[in-house]
Amino acid sequence: MKCAVVGAGAWGTALANLLAENGHETTLWAYEPDVADAINLGHENPRFLPGVMLQPELRATAEHGEAVSGAELIVFATPSHVLRDVSSAAKAWVAPGATLVVATKGIERGRLALMTEVIAEEYAGHPVVALSGPSFAVEVAARQPTAVVAASTEAAAALRTQQVLSSPGFRVYTQDDVTGVELAGALKNVMAVATGISDGLALGFNARAALITRGLAEIVRLGVKLGARPATFAGLAGVGDLVLTCTGALSRNRNVGIEIGRGAALGDVLMGRETVAEGVVTTESAKALAEREGIEMPIVNAVHRVLFERQPARWALVELMTRGLRGEGD
Repeated sequence: MKCAVVGAGAWGTALANLLAENGHETTLWAYEPDVADAINLGHENPRFLPGVMLQPELRATAEHGEAVSGAELIVFATPSHVLRDVSSAAKAWVAPGATLVVATKGIERGRLALMTEVIAEEYAGHPVVALSGPSFAVEVAARQPTAVVAASTEAAAALRTQQVLSSPGFRVYTQDDVTGVELAGALKNVMAVATGISDGLALGFNARAALITRGLAEIVRLGVKLGARPATFAGLAGVGDLVLTCTGALSRNRNVGIEIGRGAALGDVLMGRETVAEGVVTTESAKALAEREGIEMPIVNAVHRVLFERQPARWALVELMTRGLRGEGD
């Protein structure tokens, strides 16, 4: 199958390399021309996925038309805040009927749209699939065992994505609860910032476990209100990705939280970073979405206060611990 990946960060590069390994003719679109040149000339992306040798058949380009023209399956793996603009710029070259896979995790700022909703709005009539689950890009590129989920309301599109991406080291399950999969993938990044802050404050494993568990409760509350199935949050895109991102040393969101917990200012933490920590952007969108839906999300609110309202991190944790007592299911 002819495939394209739009977005040459670590995740997009790992997915493009996987597609090429699986024997598909794959082109990777990079915003940065130097990234495309490095992949074509040296079969490596030293800027975003250093040290990983890529398939020599994988081609890269900084031209949208060259990347997506004729592709039967297109994977979008850009940062969430540019997904709408980047996907719109490629629209003129996308073939009718192409399956569109969204590997971006987040909630659009302002419109509060999920990432599959962004693509569905830009590409009416195309089958759209959400790809999510516990998956650090460098481990996927190293062929370490990984399991993810492909979610779509169109069963044939989910199955097509499963078949194209699956390999002995990359197992893809199918799902039809797109809202649950998307929300879980987006909101776990906020919880990872929270657990990172706790770790930066050296509050211990008990605190980390409590934040993960109560964070999951917040995610489920919002998800159910928006029509998701509770069982989805016990799956790969839910508990699986939440645990990985909140505890893994490779988690960008957790590492941002650790630095904040140690006293660094958000601007200083983000300055000079090549990669995006989606949890920072998603915190604002998650807070707005929860307020719109009338859902209580105290951990999200605490992270927002620390990141954007200059509340000392330790105070935010104290406030969480001294909230009114209640039953666990409330």
